[in-house]
Amino acid sequence: MNSNISLVITSISHPENKVLQDYARKTSQHGFNYIIAGDEKSPEDFFIEGCHFLSLKRQRESGFSLAELLPTRHYARKNIGYLEAMRAGSHIIVETDDDNYAKADFWEKREACVQARLYENEGWLNVFKLFSEQNIWPRGFSLKHINNIPENKSVEQSCYCPIQQGLADENPDVDAIYRMILPLPVTFGQAPNVVIGNHTWCPFNSQNTTWFKEAFPLMYLPSYCSFRMTDIWRSFVAQRICWENEMGVLFHHATVWQERNEHDLLVDFRDEFIGYMNNNILVERLNALTLRKGAEHIPANLLACYQVFIDMNLIAEKELDLLHAWIEDVYLLTK
Repeated sequence: MNSNISLVITSISHPENKVLQDYARKTSQHGFNYIIAGDEKSPEDFFIEGCHFLSLKRQRESGFSLAELLPTRHYARKNIGYLEAMRAGSHIIVETDDDNYAKADFWEKREACVQARLYENEGWLNVFKLFSEQNIWPRGFSLKHINNIPENKSVEQSCYCPIQQGLADENPDVDAIYRMILPLPVTFGQAPNVVIGNHTWCPFNSQNTTWFKEAFPLMYLPSYCSFRMTDIWRSFVAQRICWENEMGVLFHHATVWQERNEHDLLVDFRDEFIGYMNNNILVERLNALTLRKGAEHIPANLLACYQVFIDMNLIAEKELDLLHAWIEDVYLLTK
């Protein structure tokens, strides 16, 4: 692997999975590294031409401090895929899932500086409503604010956004409440780019997300928490630290569409309930933190943010061992 850009997925699917096969063909065509992090249920003989598959054995032999600490049967195995992409020398990491098909513009060149409408000091901002007239909100969004209608700003400006969330058509990443009471599929509009900046919150997921090198330390997915919250709570941490470094989080039009894997919506609801009940106070406490500006302070800022989750009994304290290992691995790879 020697590409400047890597695509990372975690999956336990059979290699005949149509999405995984489609990405194999297209990453080869477009010059991406293609990395899949497996787990306990992954087929032992998993092979796709052009794919760098990380079995549990290969993960544990990787030399990464984090590899031995991560629990199995968990989406956070994806962290090893991120680290492998960094080791390959990638300056851009794109992540998605094994039920998201890439549209043609998914493969277009990505830039960290973009023209966008900037939102600051908004509190909770439902970005989905800026791309759709439907009553829709992203997974992890505050239920107290789902009926808020954001102002549609007309002025665009150049914004530095090393984290970029693309939307997903057909079956976007909404919560279990939405899925049980409101209609799907959904097709988002081709609205202008949106950037959330200081003191503005909108969860982003791991479904269609681009990370530039400056933001790599913020990719960490926590393990000892609700499965349905791991990427959402990561997004709150990333947003909070971005404020200290003059970095925005970009949301742009859908460049994937999803054929969602089978889910039990009541199980999803159970796993999301902790977020429904705590995300408001969580972001208030993250907002109140005193963090320090500069890339050299990102490790300390990460630890301070995750300590908030631990103090609220949302994440187990043993998460800090994994986070320390992540920080060690990332900074050895990116120094």
